[in-house]
Amino acid sequence: MVALHLQVWFVPFLTSTMGAAQYLAQDAALLSYMDQRLLALERRLEKCNQDVLDYVDEFRDFSKMVLSRLAGLNNHKAEIKSEVENLLTRIEHAQRDIDYFGSVTDSNACIEVHEDLVKQQLLEEAEGKRKLKLMLNASCDHMLAGIKSLKIVKKTGDKHGSWMKDPGKRHTKIYLLNGSVNNVILEFANIMTFMESNQTLKARRITLPFPWEGTGHIIYQGFLFYHRYGSLNEIVKFNILRRNVTDQMTLPGAGRIPAYQLSPHTKIDLAVDEQGLWAIHAEPETEGNIVITKLNHITMAVEHTWDTPCSSKDAEAAFMVCNTLYVVYNFPRGGISRIQCVYDVLGAVNTYGFPVLHFPKRQGSHSSIHYNPKEEQLFAWGDGSQIIYKLHTRQKV
Repeated sequence: MVALHLQVWFVPFLTSTMGAAQYLAQDAALLSYMDQRLLALERRLEKCNQDVLDYVDEFRDFSKMVLSRLAGLNNHKAEIKSEVENLLTRIEHAQRDIDYFGSVTDSNACIEVHEDLVKQQLLEEAEGKRKLKLMLNASCDHMLAGIKSLKIVKKTGDKHGSWMKDPGKRHTKIYLLNGSVNNVILEFANIMTFMESNQTLKARRITLPFPWEGTGHIIYQGFLFYHRYGSLNEIVKFNILRRNVTDQMTLPGAGRIPAYQLSPHTKIDLAVDEQGLWAIHAEPETEGNIVITKLNHITMAVEHTWDTPCSSKDAEAAFMVCNTLYVVYNFPRGGISRIQCVYDVLGAVNTYGFPVLHFPKRQGSHSSIHYNPKEEQLFAWGDGSQIIYKLHTRQKV
């Protein structure tokens, strides 16, 4: 009977104990599983964090590379722009050289020119020369024979500068443009006012919206034409009376090298003669030889361009007289200036064998020389002095 009671008591106890042990085993397995999952999640979070750090470092390196490339592109932007303009200029020159030729392209690249085409081309060239002479007024038949005398009017301003009268106006006003970079013109009533000791007090100050570069500016028909500072080859037309810019243009091929080796501050030299406005500059494609371009001072359009045999090496200035370019040469340290290269765009002057013309004996150098066709004399700036050269001319032969 006692055994039966023990059996009744022990069996439920054993069953309860075994059930508790089973639950404990299940809890332990669950905890182990959760621990493994947490470890797995921690490893994945750690890997994710490391990936983010790697991406941040990679992005920083990429940003540095992009900024460096952008800085490099910005530094070479001017060079790229110059190369593009150079390419456009070369294309224009090529088009100018083949104006009268047609082209036929095939697999053999064979081009034949018919005799009638050659005759037609010659007729068209003759007609072009006739029209060019009419445009430049062939009645302009005098040439420079010598420089008679010089007069130092005043010594004022910097080493580089320019001064002039307006040959297209009847007034006697004098204009002073001091420095190779500036934006203020001084206007004087006449040369006597300019020569006075307190001349700056009596000058009318004209402020330009954009500064000029070099000393190659010119005043003509009430307008100042000048190379805009900071631009490669932009020419500005400024109305002096109204004090505003009326037009602008770019001169193809100009601005990359100085017009004259001894005046490196001047990239474009503007000139006036009996036929109007001209631009003088040099190009790398011509091996540094000087190029002259006839400009329409009203429309600011290019009328014609000539490549000259005159070198810019050892040149300090140049000017135009009656369709003819006269290039002034000197020594690097200054000396007696001389004209030893002449180029007539109409071929009316025998430029080969032309005698060297020396300026009156004055040691130094010129920053600018401008011809005044109305008075037939030169307005020059030499070492801070304002000089007038009187000229001797003769008939072209």
